Amino acid sequence: MDTDLTSADLTGCFVYGVSAWNLRLVGAKQQNLIITGNEPAITVDNIEVAQFIYLMLYNQKIRDVIDTITSKAVLILGRFTSERKAVLDALREELRKRDYLPILFDFDVPATREARTARFVVADITDAKSIPKELAAIVPDLPSVPVQPLLLEGSVEYGMFEHFRRYPWVLEAYTYPSSERLIADLGERVIRPAGSVRQATPQMGGRPTGSR
Repeated sequence: MDTDLTSADLTGCFVYGVSAWNLRLVGAKQQNLIITGNEPAITVDNIEVAQFIYLMLYNQKIRDVIDTITSKAVLILGRFTSERKAVLDALREELRKRDYLPILFDFDVPATREARTARFVVADITDAKSIPKELAAIVPDLPSVPVQPLLLEGSVEYGMFEHFRRYPWVLEAYTYPSSERLIADLGERVIRPAGSVRQATPQMGGRPTGSR
């Protein structure tokens, strides 16, 4: 803990069992660090993540947590006014029933980090305020994360939303007449389209393909 390893050469070090916290590693050479004991050698190139990598490989509970986050997490974006929040809460509850891990996000801090681990993003762009900024941070750089926009019937998309239609991983907005209809159509109009886009993403690359 708090060990100064500035400019140290750690190449080939045996770090199995090491507890590494707040290390000073400026200029340190970290290559082929051995993270296993008597098992066949497994090496990494970062001492601060060595413990995590070992747990990920050998601890079933850690693997289960990671699998859950990456396969079931759904980021929900929207406004937190009383009317809009009721829709987001209903959406979250239905996703729970379908064995997803919903993350309902307020905008005190950017949502980019949470989006990176999400299976897909649901963005209610009805009466959008902070959402345009969040989508601008998420959409261009995360082609592996489909975005399903939602829009209350009778509302209009905010002006700059047209910009995101260039990205293949942003689906057509689903216009819903009521929260009840949104929940009833969730599987067919939200989950299935997002899943289809996610499966196709590896062939897309990270560039927009033009307006739809």
